[in-house]
Amino acid sequence: MLDPELLERITARRAELDELEEQLAKQLAEVRAEWAELVVAERVLERVSEQLADERAQSAPMPGRAFPPRSGHLRSAPVRAARRDHLW
Repeated sequence: MLDPELLERITARRAELDELEEQLAKQLAEVRAEWAELVVAERVLERVSEQLADERAQSAPMPGRAFPPRSGHLRSAPVRAARRDHLW
């Protein structure tokens, strides 16, 4: 014959485990949702970083290309390198 006290303890433990399972399932769903949000955030960051890099590359001065002076500024004369034999 089965011990009624043991059956009661087993039933109580099953109820505890059912509750724990529900809590863990809820936590797992929250973790997965946060993971999904982080994936989206990472993609947005990569896309924005690429756009900024492209904008910077497009606005960077190219070698040999002169830009007109900004309004209100005078164009300065080019600096010429001094020859070493003139420095002595």
